[in-house]
Amino acid sequence: MLYHLFQYLDRAYDFPGSGMFQYISFRASVAVILSLLIVIIFGRRVIDFLRRKQIGEDIRDLGLEGQLQKKGTPTMGGVIILMAILVPMLLVGRLDNVYIQLLLVSTVWLGLIGGLDDYIKVFRHHKEGLKGRFKIIGQVGLGIIVGTTMWLSPEIVVRDKVTQPVQTVYMDGQGEVLETVQRNVVLSSESLKTTQTTIPFVKDNEFDYGWLTGGNETATWLLYVLVAIFVVTAVSNGANLTDGLDGLATGVSVPIVAVLGILAYLSGHIVYADYLNIMYIPDSGELVVFAAALVGALVGFLWYNSFPAQIFMGDTGSLSIGGIIAVFALCIRKELLLPLLCGIFLVESFSVMLQVGWFKYTKHKYGEGRRLLLMSPIHHHYQKKGLFETKIVTRFWIISLLLAAITLVTLKIR
Repeated sequence: MLYHLFQYLDRAYDFPGSGMFQYISFRASVAVILSLLIVIIFGRRVIDFLRRKQIGEDIRDLGLEGQLQKKGTPTMGGVIILMAILVPMLLVGRLDNVYIQLLLVSTVWLGLIGGLDDYIKVFRHHKEGLKGRFKIIGQVGLGIIVGTTMWLSPEIVVRDKVTQPVQTVYMDGQGEVLETVQRNVVLSSESLKTTQTTIPFVKDNEFDYGWLTGGNETATWLLYVLVAIFVVTAVSNGANLTDGLDGLATGVSVPIVAVLGILAYLSGHIVYADYLNIMYIPDSGELVVFAAALVGALVGFLWYNSFPAQIFMGDTGSLSIGGIIAVFALCIRKELLLPLLCGIFLVESFSVMLQVGWFKYTKHKYGEGRRLLLMSPIHHHYQKKGLFETKIVTRFWIISLLLAAITLVTLKIR
């Protein structure tokens, strides 16, 4: 809103200072400050409101140290995170940018699904919340929207790399004229509508999903939509499973979003994209503003969510955060980096799947279910082993930072 207002003022009246809103770096700085202030200032009021309404977490006794003390802690704190994302984006974001529109839709869509789940748990007193199949339907629906938009929108294009011969003419020491021809990789000047994505650790690291379908357009669209559905569902559920300890999902997500913001900036900047020999995605640099708003919201939420938590984000926050990360990665065509970047989410999900699968297998084979872990997700396994909650959370944060650094290194290691 402010972007468009100051753009008009700059063009029509040459208003002093209005040109700053043209810079992504300035608007990203404003977004992160606004989101931090919104969470810190309004967070306390939201917590007090939730306490008065007795909107607290109903804790089951799972034999974990310090668990029962968390009973009654206000939940649905994800509302604060969503507010701290949406308000700065509506103020300083470019609302005519298709990538921003996709992420705003994703934020509201999964926020509503998570909010409905929390509402059923808290107000209807159903511990299971929204039935799993309805969550999946919502995630599948978002995947269809994102995949179809990425396929159909004429604004979503890339600039591919092309190899051009460069002829060099020089004279040797004996006065003879010699010439050499070298191959130089540069960005194409033409925008391309494609389903290309980035493969890490590979020299020519662009892969087109259309290759798998033999170039059939309908089959390529269906395949890309299926990929979008899988990515959105997997990452949002992984974030949801990670949200089990004070500050865990919040702190783990910060370096993930920060790296996605850096990748968006590099992919959306033609000079850096050319220098790093990566895919140039026009207009994707605007996603840096969204990443800044989300980082500010997450860091601000840690003010109240760090141990001992004064509020839980609930599914309202965790499903939204995971979904935003998934859609963000799809927009900048880095979804194949997510298993590395979101390694914590991946391990948390696998720990649950392996635990459940092994229990069912051993129960069928031996008549008695056995467990691989003391408890799943895996962060509860470490709790059962006697590690303090804060130590587990801090170590998971460190691992997330390490994975984020490795993900950035993939820009040069091919």
